[in-house]
Amino acid sequence: MMNQDRRSRRLQTLNNQKQSTLGFGIKVVILLGTIGLLIIAGGMLLRNLSQHGDPTAIQFNLAVNPSLNPAEATVLSTYLAANRDALNTPLSNDETTIPFMVNPGESAGQIADNLAALGIINNTTLFRNYMRYYGLDTQIEAGSYQIAYNMTVPQLAVILTEADAPEITIRITEGWRREQIADWLNQQSDIPFNGAEFLSATGASVPIPPETTLITEVPPGATLEGFLFPDTYRLSTDATAADLVQKSLLNFDAQVTPQMRTDAAAKGMTLYQVLTLASIVEREAVLAEERPIIASVYLNRLNAGVKLEADPTVQYAMGYQADSGQWWNLALTPEDYHSVDSPYNTYLYPGLPPGPIANPGIGSIQAVIYPAETPYFFFRAACDESGRHNFAKTYEEHLQNACP
Repeated sequence: MMNQDRRSRRLQTLNNQKQSTLGFGIKVVILLGTIGLLIIAGGMLLRNLSQHGDPTAIQFNLAVNPSLNPAEATVLSTYLAANRDALNTPLSNDETTIPFMVNPGESAGQIADNLAALGIINNTTLFRNYMRYYGLDTQIEAGSYQIAYNMTVPQLAVILTEADAPEITIRITEGWRREQIADWLNQQSDIPFNGAEFLSATGASVPIPPETTLITEVPPGATLEGFLFPDTYRLSTDATAADLVQKSLLNFDAQVTPQMRTDAAAKGMTLYQVLTLASIVEREAVLAEERPIIASVYLNRLNAGVKLEADPTVQYAMGYQADSGQWWNLALTPEDYHSVDSPYNTYLYPGLPPGPIANPGIGSIQAVIYPAETPYFFFRAACDESGRHNFAKTYEEHLQNACP
């Protein structure tokens, strides 16, 4: 009787073990099947995301992070697909750009927090998961960036892997002469070339970049005075003086249009003559609206065969003033007008000076090509220190405009 009971219990135990093993096997099969279905579903979601929901991935040929395991890749692709609209909808339509700095060692999470603090994104998890999914979180570069409020998460993620190269900024100011620019360069500690190198790169008979149309515009033996277009230039930290010159000449070529040159030629003026007179206008004018009027005075004088008698030409001829540390003597005396013997002194020599006395801006260049039509032959500064000038047709009227 006992033996029969033992056999029954043993058979029951074996049956239970078989059922347990079978149940475990079924569970494993179900689990594997579920994982397989999730992977297939994730793949379909990924394909849908790539084809329809992530144009940035297509544009920049982004691939899924190969270090992700299948389960993580599936979860992330599902999450991104579900948040497709949020991915591709910026928080703002504002196109304003702002500087953004990524410091060495900052993680995608820290960067996401910084972007959120600026109001560029509002979902830091979405940003981090996008970076993780495409492996961009390991490609972040420390450096400076320009980002806009209307950028999407994918656009921001891609941009932050390509930091802007370090740059320097150089400003050529309207009305500065070559030597004045060179002096300013010598005072800038972050610029990789000095004033002497700049003067050499802009001196007489330097080669003109062939990609410009200026080869026939600069007279033989002339410097580039007048052609160094006033503007703000961004250069790499290892730039040379020749790089700055090339940028300024290309800018000049683009700003002084073929139509402007054609219109100048129709008036009987070469581009070099335009620049020469424009440089005088630049040094005389304080208010932009007076440039065409001042240009008309000098053109009236030229057409009448009367000397220009322009103070800036005397100042240019006198050069650097050691006592004031300035390149322009703003306290000319009556004796200076006749004692400074230079072809640039338009009180002594008729017509235009030999070349530009400074680098004029586009406003002064346009003023010479498209001057106002006036009867004026004289002008002098108004007495109210407003920067305005009083204009006169006759010398008698000119005298009456003198300050008390």
